[in-house]
Amino acid sequence: MNKPAGKVARMNRDDIAVVIPALNESLRIRDVVQGALAECPHVIVVDDGSDDDTVARISGLPVTVLRHATRQGKGASLRDGFAEALRQGRSGVLTMDGDGQHSAADIPRMLDTARRYPGHIVIGARLRKRSQQPAYRRLANAFGDWGIAWGTGYRIADTQSGQRLYPAEVAALGDVPGEDFVFEAQILMSAAQQLGTRCVSIPIESRYACVQAEEEAAGQPEVFRASHFRPLRDFSRITGHVVACVLQRGNMLEVHRSIRAHPPLIDDPSGEFARLASQEPLGTR
Repeated sequence: MNKPAGKVARMNRDDIAVVIPALNESLRIRDVVQGALAECPHVIVVDDGSDDDTVARISGLPVTVLRHATRQGKGASLRDGFAEALRQGRSGVLTMDGDGQHSAADIPRMLDTARRYPGHIVIGARLRKRSQQPAYRRLANAFGDWGIAWGTGYRIADTQSGQRLYPAEVAALGDVPGEDFVFEAQILMSAAQQLGTRCVSIPIESRYACVQAEEEAAGQPEVFRASHFRPLRDFSRITGHVVACVLQRGNMLEVHRSIRAHPPLIDDPSGEFARLASQEPLGTR
């Protein structure tokens, strides 16, 4: 399942671009962009037809701004951001959401992991403070991880996280179907099937409303807008898309064996989350 050896692209802060898709993110976008700039000098914001002052909020910052006249969805925003990063000659693309749910302070750790695991997609997996994640989100994420494993042939810790570092060759895949959040599921499957690319996850914190309340009690208020992700709607779309792809691909027994043989790869020197690698996903027994 590992990617064939070849020329290893550099993965340093000067060699990548941070792509931030944004839809009505005026509340946090300036803080998000400034945080990203502190870790990487190349930041691309893709405004997906916002009707607030998202773009005005980042006026004066040294970033590339791409704008959609009307809303096209997160998939289109990522495609356009990838294309711009590749046009600039970047060797990798790191994605973050514009709502502040991801911490730019994790970027150096993701780059360290990319250097240790060249050719892999690096995912910021929301493993820390996971107990504070709403129960329905934990269940939905577990189900998503199980489904996407059937499309990749291996297991991934937190397939639903939007904080990822893609090698340039993955960002350059030109035939990745799916819109909105389906695109983020499909690109993992396309990379596995077309390039033999695997994912490696690093533990990051889950940041939800209950964490916000905890921080407010400590005198450090964090305000987040409501998520654009709608579990029932979006997981239905993702699940339907993945099931169709898996059935079309066939070789179910072979895929089942591959999933069993490839537990989640987690770059966690502390060993705190090593137990996840020994847990079987739903439906593989």
